[in-house]
Amino acid sequence: MKAIGYRTAGAIDAAKALEDIELPRPKATGHDLLVEVAAISVNPVDTKVRRRASPDAGEWKVLGWDAVGRVVEVGESVTAFKPGDEVFYAGSITRPGANSQFHLVDERIVGHKPKVLSDAEAAALPLTAITAWEMLFDRLDIRRPVPGAANAIVIVGGAGGVGSIAIQLARALTEVTVIATASRPETQDWVRELGAHHVVDHGKPIAGQIAALGIGAPAFVFSTTETHRHLGEIVELIAPQGRFGLIDDPEGLDIMGFKRKAASIHWELMFTRPIFQTPDMDEQGKLLNEVAGLIDKGKIRTTLSQVLSPINAENLKQAHALIESGRAKGKIVLEGF
Repeated sequence: MKAIGYRTAGAIDAAKALEDIELPRPKATGHDLLVEVAAISVNPVDTKVRRRASPDAGEWKVLGWDAVGRVVEVGESVTAFKPGDEVFYAGSITRPGANSQFHLVDERIVGHKPKVLSDAEAAALPLTAITAWEMLFDRLDIRRPVPGAANAIVIVGGAGGVGSIAIQLARALTEVTVIATASRPETQDWVRELGAHHVVDHGKPIAGQIAALGIGAPAFVFSTTETHRHLGEIVELIAPQGRFGLIDDPEGLDIMGFKRKAASIHWELMFTRPIFQTPDMDEQGKLLNEVAGLIDKGKIRTTLSQVLSPINAENLKQAHALIESGRAKGKIVLEGF
């Protein structure tokens, strides 16, 4: 089968950063589905792993943690899917990724593809939707108010893939006021289109801008990017007993500033459940089905911003480079082998 992989971690402009390769077609056993991949999307995690993680000598590393496709084979323990089902999912970082014609994934972290979306539109959603959902509802628990705080959430980096879906989920499922940060006119317009009540510029100090809104100190802050740059501002703006969550990888994070406010700090990694095979691992499949239902009812929309075709090394390199530029808006999808 066709796939895209690499043998040596490194920069995207290296000659063999990503290569078109041929690999054996895998076989489904246990809880696994074998999916014929129709579309994939690219996330910052792809670029981080490509830069840092080389496979064993002589092996290929295949990335890709967002996929849409059709089930062609099921393992003997599968109960929720059958061949022919259209599915979408993010998979597990501990297994080969979905940048291949056929891909194995555990049924418990798979959802049925939204009926109203194309393959490309659906491929933009799984990883970011899981990340945003788990942060909003499992970690920050934004349906539970903070006494005395403004019932509001600040989403730092609102125009990125995770921010773009987090804005929509918060609007569709709660009464929380959404304050998104974005620094360019086009990204500010984007987050407004997605439903942000207020937009502030994270190219400038954000605490003063949020205070100027006159709504009070927000109960929740969700930092999707550049947390190290904004940490002091977040400490200043968050309400006493507020809840702060982050998903990026700052080299160092001094959280002592939060002590005076007794603010709680929450990490989110959507791969935790599949990595550790947690007892509630199937919550990811359930939430993906809920997201699909919201899409089909017109409550939220895809965050797709660009489609490249076909799925090959050249186009995947282009997508990685755009992600690494820090100027991507929404999600970049590759469609069709």
